[in-house]
Amino acid sequence: MGSRTKARECALQALYQLDTSGGDARDAVRGVLAHFEDADKDTEKFADELVRGVQSERAAIDALIQKSSTHWKLDRMARVDRNILRLAVYEILRRADVPVRVTLNEAIELGKKYGSEESSAFVNGVLDKVAHMNLPDATPKKT
Repeated sequence: MGSRTKARECALQALYQLDTSGGDARDAVRGVLAHFEDADKDTEKFADELVRGVQSERAAIDALIQKSSTHWKLDRMARVDRNILRLAVYEILRRADVPVRVTLNEAIELGKKYGSEESSAFVNGVLDKVAHMNLPDATPKKT
């Protein structure tokens, strides 16, 4: 498993924890990383950037998810799915170093691993809509 894939798993678990019980983003990441035996500094740095980024832009991210998820209110989504979406939407919006297709593939895999049987299809559908939106405030992707 690659360093960034591991970082996304860690970030998802930290976001889930923060969604459930609140707390400090950095503490949540550190707590989750303690359970990843082979996490290196790059994994820790990327996971921390993702979690803090999602937390700082959560209102805008949630609004995009809500706009893209037909017939699903954010608070009715499975907590795992909601946080996979938050993580991926943040990457789409702000991580110019990550191609959109990589973000989508990673999110779908997280859905398969941590979500329900329907999670990967749900995540794919919502993220496909977000990826095809005109997002003028998004950080431009490198080509």
